[in-house]
Amino acid sequence: MGVATYIKDGEEIKEVILESGISVKPIYGPDDIKDFNYSEDLGNPGEYPFTRGIHKFMYRKNPYTMRQYSGFGTPEETNERFKFLISQGQTGLNVAFDLPTQMGLDSDDPLAEGDVGRVGMAVDSLRDFEEAFKDIPLDRIGSGLTINAVASIMLAMYQVMAEEYGYSPDVISATPQNDILKEMVGRGMWIFPVGPSIRLIGDTIEYSAKYLPRTNPVSVCGYHIRESGATPSQEIAYAFEIATTYIDHVLERGLKIDDFVHRFSFNLDIYGNFFEQIGKFRAARKIWAKLIKEKYGAKNPRSLWFRMLAGGGGGGLTKEQPEVNIVRSAYYAMISALSGTQTMALCSYDEAYTIPTPRAALISLRTMQLLLEEVGIRDTVDPLAGSYYIEWLTKEMEKKIKEEMRKVENIGGMAYAVETGYVQREVARQAYLFEKALQEKTKIKIGVNKYVMEEEPHKVELHEYNPKVADEQIAKLKEIRRVRNSRAVLQGLKGLEVAARGKKNVMPYLIACIKEYATVGEMTKVFKDIFGEFKEPSIF
Repeated sequence: MGVATYIKDGEEIKEVILESGISVKPIYGPDDIKDFNYSEDLGNPGEYPFTRGIHKFMYRKNPYTMRQYSGFGTPEETNERFKFLISQGQTGLNVAFDLPTQMGLDSDDPLAEGDVGRVGMAVDSLRDFEEAFKDIPLDRIGSGLTINAVASIMLAMYQVMAEEYGYSPDVISATPQNDILKEMVGRGMWIFPVGPSIRLIGDTIEYSAKYLPRTNPVSVCGYHIRESGATPSQEIAYAFEIATTYIDHVLERGLKIDDFVHRFSFNLDIYGNFFEQIGKFRAARKIWAKLIKEKYGAKNPRSLWFRMLAGGGGGGLTKEQPEVNIVRSAYYAMISALSGTQTMALCSYDEAYTIPTPRAALISLRTMQLLLEEVGIRDTVDPLAGSYYIEWLTKEMEKKIKEEMRKVENIGGMAYAVETGYVQREVARQAYLFEKALQEKTKIKIGVNKYVMEEEPHKVELHEYNPKVADEQIAKLKEIRRVRNSRAVLQGLKGLEVAARGKKNVMPYLIACIKEYATVGEMTKVFKDIFGEFKEPSIF
């Protein structure tokens, strides 16, 4: 947000420009929304175009799901954290994986050294999922799987594990992030080139539509694009262009839009200007509903729902004066609730410098619970509806989002934009402008460039990495390889190779491999040998 001084009605006041480039007036009234049409621009909650929310009574009837990002070290440690959070009232899981797992490496791979179990749980085989989800009620607790390049492997592993524990595929709910294009834009955990990566995502969507009715096979993640520097309007625009890329691919397989798009979900970011974020989400719901109805001809009203996870962005938190992050996160949670989210995953105050400690995670959970149970945020649906400013800003955000979408479409679509580095350049440029604004103090960050304190060395509780985790994980992996049926593993991997080289859906073949305790690294190698690896374009 830029701030300058200008003269209005003979008085010197501050000019406010939001990150999305929208200039905000000091006062709004009826004239600012004189072209406002209630049925087309707003509508009733639970009705097209869903600006006010996708459910009629929203939190008055169904509170948002609360998920804390958790998982570290060994699967046993992760299982303990899961059970602790569930015992404290958490209603969904959001699973973190370590970097080797995200990159399809086994724990004993030389490239994994030093990172096994460091920023998430290590997963090498089905045995790890069996340990991590032991005694978790998978028919009541849904699991978000923060994994992308090898999401097909993890989704297959989740299904096999759940079936082993007696849960039918009809009742389990899993949400793999499974959004590789945003990895190529904003995070970097990619393996395969764009085309094969989209093919694997298509396999998971097609398979889920047929066999996993409660699974959300893709969670399009504007979150990381925003954290990498994109403006709020770009976050939504790029997320929608990514989503339509996946949709178009699946439609080419012969599925109809109503067969699968109702299971799409979105993972989105919150930090920055309070009202800009709310306007962003309200505009996004309307754009998505109209896009799916008008461009793709969806008939099922549920296909038009913009289903989202929205929580406080880690990019908004600071290492400086870290306790202030508790307050920031509370505001982020309020934005999320006022924006009509279905799931809230609130960053913990210590995430600027460590994996969340149990105490920090509990404070975030209590923050979300407080909004639901204590302060009246769920009493009425979309309490901001009708505000001159909110309705004006929602329409302005709609214009900005569509403008950014057209830019991508005009250069050939999102896949091409990622392959050529167009989107990466745009995001990097915005990140530079944001940092420049901080340094010039046209963007204020409390404790960073204003109200800075000479602080004594601050004692903070850190998550201590235990090097023994890797030793234990590697020992377990070696034992798995020793006792499993090696011939069955080789047969399974050969079947996977044939499927990957052809046009068969790889999911059944991954399941066959996983049942025989093939490792993540072995299955990834099959794909890598066939597909090759993504070559990152230059953005300079």
